[in-house]
Amino acid sequence: MNIYYTDGSASPNPGPGGFAVIKDLKPHILGSEDGTTTNIRMEGKALVAALKDAAGAPCVIYTDSEFWINVVTKWAAGWQSKGWIKKGGEIKNLDIVQELYELFTASQAELRWVRGHEGDAGNELADEWANRARKGERI
Repeated sequence: MNIYYTDGSASPNPGPGGFAVIKDLKPHILGSEDGTTTNIRMEGKALVAALKDAAGAPCVIYTDSEFWINVVTKWAAGWQSKGWIKKGGEIKNLDIVQELYELFTASQAELRWVRGHEGDAGNELADEWANRARKGERI
């Protein structure tokens, strides 16, 4: 079973951004967005990239983003049932929310939260490479 670690970076936030997917404790996918972006968007993009890479196979994806775990496991189903609206206003980053939710619900992925910047080797690598991706580095 594949094990992934994901992270996103924007500095300043909002600002230039990048994301990383770590697989087998090695940088596997790096990416970014043109223009100004946010940490949240980049973390979502990293999860999308990991799910695409897993291609439906069982996997575990570690992320330090409780927000995105909550989006796909708690909130998105209700938003979808209401036509992608939520009480209180627009859904930010709807493009990523919809893509991530579709990929996640069709997957055999397990999302696991890991506390960021606490010495977990995979999370530290994902953070390092997300920052490197933000600066334009690719593998």
